[in-house]
Amino acid sequence: MIDIIATTKGHGFEGVTHRWGTKKLPRKTHRGLRKVACIGAWHPSRVMYSVARAGQRGYHRRTEINKKIYRIAKGSDAKSGTTEYDLTEKNITPMGGFPHYGVVNDDFVMIKGCCAGSKKRVITLRKSLTVHTKRSALEKVTLKFIDTSSKFGHGRFQTAAEKHQFMGTLKKDI
Repeated sequence: MIDIIATTKGHGFEGVTHRWGTKKLPRKTHRGLRKVACIGAWHPSRVMYSVARAGQRGYHRRTEINKKIYRIAKGSDAKSGTTEYDLTEKNITPMGGFPHYGVVNDDFVMIKGCCAGSKKRVITLRKSLTVHTKRSALEKVTLKFIDTSSKFGHGRFQTAAEKHQFMGTLKKDI
């Protein structure tokens, strides 16, 4: 189990409706409807910190805890996408590369779940601070299949050889 410390994807200056998910006001509202109707009582005569306001959304430092590690391997290894159950010799990089990233050449860590931040952003990985005793945290995970089909469009083939075997010789191959 590891913790991931990263800066989230930035979205710029955002209105209160999208930033906090407040209810839109009725159509005939004077001076706009994507607002908060009441930002507080007369007294205390200031706006409380807990009132939803417009402002920066995203590009915040966040720590996600207790991420399970599935695999650590070399990206350049020809069998980095192979498992005990799927013996097809394939690389971890999907066909056509990862969108907005490309080909994985260096070492990689495969984790369960998502990860904060945009593509190519530097993240910090640290050993989990808590002691794990739950069965779900201690169980050994065996990967059965790693999908390496194209992540653009409707990926159908796992390797270029599989695609060539199905499609046959194409005009561009001649």
